[in-house]
Order: sequence, then structure tokens, then C-alpha cells
Amino acid sequence: MQAQFGFEGDDPQSVIAQVPGQSLQVGGVQALTISTDAAAGDMTTYDTELIMRTVAITGTRRTGHKTPAEYADLFEQYLGPFAPAAHFYIGGAAGIDSLALLWLADRTAAAITIVAPGTMGRQPAEAQEAVARSRGRIKEVVELGAAELQAPAYHARNRWMVDRTSMTIGFPHATEPSTGTWQTIDYTAEQGKPRLIVPV
Repeated sequence: MQAQFGFEGDDPQSVIAQVPGQSLQVGGVQALTISTDAAAGDMTTYDTELIMRTVAITGTRRTGHKTPAEYADLFEQYLGPFAPAAHFYIGGAAGIDSLALLWLADRTAAAITIVAPGTMGRQPAEAQEAVARSRGRIKEVVELGAAELQAPAYHARNRWMVDRTSMTIGFPHATEPSTGTWQTIDYTAEQGKPRLIVPV
């Protein structure tokens, strides 16, 4: 079985995939043919990666002003729509990183990559516990090996994630500065990639 991808109308950013019984909108891809195993009826890992959206998640570490239920509702609204065909890259810190990781691991089947600026052993206890709880759902943990965990290391981690993803979803604090969050969002903008900003 083959899925044929092509332009819809004259818009090169609007691509429709047509599979028997299915229609899938994939933005930003010009033309693509996906082969699947006819016997199994499933796409190969390579095929899935071609249409999977990669999403960097960034957000404030200060999250005590909302309840877990409020964060779950936000994640349902703003991460949920991407989850069926997404690979999420998360910074492995306390706050939004840990909350988003736990929600994605518990509520979705999305692929998850955790990225630490140094090693996970040097991350806050909250982040280490979230990773331990979600270990079976995490595709990979990337440790960038920074010797000093200062702003340059965190900014390098943020750029690493943005460089490998197609968009960023940011959860900055609504009333307090979230410097790392905004640095990630701004860097995403510099790369010409989409940003979804959800103040919390």
C-alpha cells in the first residue's frame, strides 16, 4: 500500500496525504510518497518519522501558582492536539518540563526525548523523579555534558532542542520573567519556526 502526498490547490505549504480511508494534513512538505508493509498494514518507523512533527517544549520552573488539574487542562488543550503524531523534546528541568513529561507519558503515546545540559544526575530532584517515573515511555535521554550549569549551558541546551524540532510550545510565567523560556521562544523565531506561546 502507498500513501501519495501532493499539493492541495496552489499552496505549497498545504499538503494532503491520501491513504485509503484516511486523509492527513501535513504542512511544509512539498511532495512525499510513503510505502507501508502491505501485510502488516502499518507504516515503517522511517515513514512515521517523515510525517511526525517534532516539538520542543519550554516553560517556567515556577509552577506552584496553579493546581495540577489546571496544568493537565492546559496540556490537554495545547499539547494534546499534536500528541498523536509528534515527537516531543523536553528540557528535563523542574516545573513545566517535569509536569509536561508526566502528562505526556501518562496520557499519550507520543515519542519523548529528554535533554539535560549536563547530566540527569545533576538535574533537580523533581526532574529526576519525573524521568524515573516515565522511564518506560522515554525514547531517549540526551546529556549534553556541560561542565558548569550556568545560563550559557541552558541556552545551549535550548538551542540544541530548537535546532532538532519543527516548532516550539512555550509556557512562560504570566507575570514573572521566564528568561530561559523566552530565550528559547526567541531563538525559535530567529530560525523562522512556528511558536505557540501559552502564558501560565
